[in-house]
Amino acid sequence: PTPEEALGLEVKVSPESQRLQELKPFALWNGNDFADCMILLKVRGKCTTDHISPAGPWLRYRGHLDKISDNFLTAAINDHNGEVNHVRNGITGEYDTVPATARMYHRFAVPWVVIGGDNYGEGSSREHAALELRHLGGVAVIAKSFARIHETNLKKQGVLPLTFDDPDDYNRLSPHDRLGVMVSGGRLLPGKPLTVVVRKPNFTEYKIILRHTLNKLQIKWFMA
Repeated sequence: PTPEEALGLEVKVSPESQRLQELKPFALWNGNDFADCMILLKVRGKCTTDHISPAGPWLRYRGHLDKISDNFLTAAINDHNGEVNHVRNGITGEYDTVPATARMYHRFAVPWVVIGGDNYGEGSSREHAALELRHLGGVAVIAKSFARIHETNLKKQGVLPLTFDDPDDYNRLSPHDRLGVMVSGGRLLPGKPLTVVVRKPNFTEYKIILRHTLNKLQIKWFMA
């Protein structure tokens, strides 16, 4: 159909479909800091887009965001225990898969982040690696450095790609910590570092500095 004819068309997707899903807009940022964030996973070593969103049989679900999100970070190594797809749930204290844990955090409106190493998200330009994180309630990825395309994809989905000002801060974080990412009140500005408050399980706190590469247009997109 021509663009004019397409205006009157309605595309219907069965709610029972295993391959397609209607996409709905993500929730808008509420203007507040991301307080008390859980660390969903602290990744050890290389983390490509194939670690974040494995391909293979999962590609049959690439038109169904909720289903393909069940592969999220299932191939990444947990730095805490050296295992794959086995993380501690900060709400229950039990261990579960990465996607199931992320879904519980999202259901209880608990913001969460991923901690990564060098060149996080290298490999293909797979947009699902960023889409799944946002769909499951993630708010930021904090890494030593990013692969450029994945960093851009995270920005497009309203996820903050942040880097350690001091790479050694990666080693100081544990999956039991809670993070307060301070972005409200005009703190998110081009070229301006962000402060994150780290609260340890014994309630002691310290601050770390994170950097970002968002420009004015990308920050406006994040806030829209």
